[in-house]
Amino acid sequence: MKKLFLLFTSLALVSFTSCKENASEKINQENVTKAAERDAQTIVYPSVTFDKVAHDFGEIQNGTPVETVFTYTNSGQSPLVVTDIKSTCGCTVPQGWSREPLAPGASSQFTVKFNGKGANKVSKTITLTTNTESGREQVRISAFIVPDPNAAPVVKTQ
Repeated sequence: MKKLFLLFTSLALVSFTSCKENASEKINQENVTKAAERDAQTIVYPSVTFDKVAHDFGEIQNGTPVETVFTYTNSGQSPLVVTDIKSTCGCTVPQGWSREPLAPGASSQFTVKFNGKGANKVSKTITLTTNTESGREQVRISAFIVPDPNAAPVVKTQ
């Protein structure tokens, strides 16, 4: 038992005395300087400006397809890239946008088609996935859908 105690004691002494190196002495100051310079640089994101952020189709008859065009401008200092445009549902279809980088000051556009189905006030959000600081930009469309006067009346059954 004494031998076992002596073995553990000597093992503990060796492990505590072998870690005398100071960790701060191992830091390469050149790497610290490079990291500080890199972190001090400001990332310049592109920004986007729309000709309109919302479009109201007004009052439309149920089932009447409508469309509008949204124009956007790269108002930032670096190229703008729109990688995707999606809507909140399948009844609204964005199309016709360029996936090529848009230079600062340049403009482009996309079309939004809405199938015109629904009832009363309808609003849809279209989200652009971009390389702006937020990563996404949004525009909206809305319409007030009135029933088709020629449509057969809906009969509720119990």
